[in-house]
Amino acid sequence: MRKATRAQWIKFAVTIVLYLAFLVWVKSWWGLLVVPFIFDLFISKKIPWAWWKESKNSTVRTVMSWVDAIVFALVAVYFVNIFVFQNYQIPSSSLEKSLLVGDFLFVSKMSYGPRVPNTPLSMPLTQHTMPITNTKSYFEWPKWDYKRVPGFGKVKMNDIVVFNFPAGDTVSTAYQQTDFFTNMAINKGRQLYPSRVDMDSLSAEQRHMVYSLYYNAGSKYIKEHPEMYGDIIYRPVDRRENYVKRAVGLPGNTLQIKDREIYIDGQKQEAPEDIQFFYKVYGTGANIPLDFFRDELGLSMEDLQGYEPGARLFALPLTKAAYDKLLGRKDLVTAIEPIQIEPTHDLYPQNMYTDWTVDNYGPIWIPAKGETIELTLENLPLYERPIVAYEGNQLEVKDGDIYINGEKTNQYTFGMDYYWMMGDNRHNSQDSRYWGFVPEDHVVGKPLVVWLSLDKDRGWFDGKIRWNRLFKWVG
Repeated sequence: MRKATRAQWIKFAVTIVLYLAFLVWVKSWWGLLVVPFIFDLFISKKIPWAWWKESKNSTVRTVMSWVDAIVFALVAVYFVNIFVFQNYQIPSSSLEKSLLVGDFLFVSKMSYGPRVPNTPLSMPLTQHTMPITNTKSYFEWPKWDYKRVPGFGKVKMNDIVVFNFPAGDTVSTAYQQTDFFTNMAINKGRQLYPSRVDMDSLSAEQRHMVYSLYYNAGSKYIKEHPEMYGDIIYRPVDRRENYVKRAVGLPGNTLQIKDREIYIDGQKQEAPEDIQFFYKVYGTGANIPLDFFRDELGLSMEDLQGYEPGARLFALPLTKAAYDKLLGRKDLVTAIEPIQIEPTHDLYPQNMYTDWTVDNYGPIWIPAKGETIELTLENLPLYERPIVAYEGNQLEVKDGDIYINGEKTNQYTFGMDYYWMMGDNRHNSQDSRYWGFVPEDHVVGKPLVVWLSLDKDRGWFDGKIRWNRLFKWVG
């Protein structure tokens, strides 16, 4: 072995200390297999790592220098993306006006502790699909179990959180942000079974059977119409769509929404400053200028879909500040009233009949790791998905009895913490009210700062860049 210089030994020592500290952090001793290669890279140099530098062919040296730089960059981005932070763009208006469509965020993985990836072999900077080729950006094998390494803390009440869409395990490729087994299936099931017998007259077990028909009919219909819905695919947890919402319920809390107000364990919670709801607006018939909507009320073109120039009755999503400002314009409006939301049957859980609405929901207990709940046919629809889909158990109801993994039981102890996530744009947010709990293994990270914000309704020379939001801390 050639004699290494003092500088090489120092570089090796610093590198190996940092690498071993990383292995201790992530608790992965398989990484020790890499130590001999690090030793060879700095000290023994038996492997010709930079063979191309000795080539007499200038083309080979040029091409390989680019390959070397690109590979290094991809590896660096891969580890930074997994363990430190990632970029995220706000795609929808569910968190307006706290976060706006077109905001680009730095999301800290360290805040709650980064996850060791379920699918470690993947292309950096892609979530699940390669651009251009439209193929999967990850390999199904190897698959690692859920593990989260230590971070700076846990999800706190009212934190804005990025997480993997929990109902996105099975999706149709044409509707990748829609839950295949609930929204799509249940709606088609209702079309095929429109009678919708008087659910109040049925027992919990009978209601469960009726909704099973909805699920099965919907699934069958979608699979038979790939031209409409695309392929049906399954995604591991870390390859599901990224969502961003506010944590309004923590593990072990009992949450209820009463007249738009959130109550946790019976205590009314303070609403975020920029929370907004839809209102009925009674206009004077005056043509309200677009600039007033955009500049004074902070509304987007999406918000204005319910407005026609000169209309005397229309709907708008308004924050408290926008509500007060609009109500003060007596030349434009005569009155503003809350919109009364009627009960619907597309709220979570879809296989339980309730009179809940997005404004009056629950109460519902949020599962906590290690907590045991008594299971009944009445509350089973609330906890069936966590038990089966998120914690991997088999669940059956036979002759009115509940069986988990083949054993008759009336109890279940949860293996993970769960959260209740909602958008601040309360009447225009697909959130936990529609698809239920967010398991801890789906939590990605905490948005820290808006580093760029682009207004899709404006041109580059007409205020497209929202300068006042650049480097704004996310509250």
